[in-house]
Amino acid sequence: MSHLLPSRPPGLDDSLVFAIVASSYNREFVDGLVNGARGELAVLAPKSRVELHEVPGSFEIPLAVQTVAERGNAAAILAFGLLWQGETLHASLIATAVTGALMDISLKHKLPVLHEVLVIQTEEQACARCLDTEINRGVEAARAAVAMLAALKKINSPAS
Repeated sequence: MSHLLPSRPPGLDDSLVFAIVASSYNREFVDGLVNGARGELAVLAPKSRVELHEVPGSFEIPLAVQTVAERGNAAAILAFGLLWQGETLHASLIATAVTGALMDISLKHKLPVLHEVLVIQTEEQACARCLDTEINRGVEAARAAVAMLAALKKINSPAS
């Protein structure tokens, strides 16, 4: 695990919509991701609006992300959930399915979909990634979303 957040990218002056799709399961930790992302987006894209869409669990995240993507108004979608790795393969199976689905949605809609459905083994890991400000994966997702939007804008601009 990286113990450093990526550096803060330059901010955006555009008025955009960022959608967050978050599992309500393991709410304490997922709320930490949501709050981290909202705070960082307020700094990086102050003219933008953040929508929050809650779903029951991590397995339901891709359907909500796809529905938001199909609306066509979100500049980027941030997906937040938390899975506890236990003694069975359940968490791994969900994580694999969610990962593939989110990538497919991102590519199909040519839209940044930031994947922060975390698989953790201990409460210490969950606290560090979701509640701690030093490596909060919600902050990381917000920074990656803004950086990706800038990269796509550059890729799509006519060559000089």
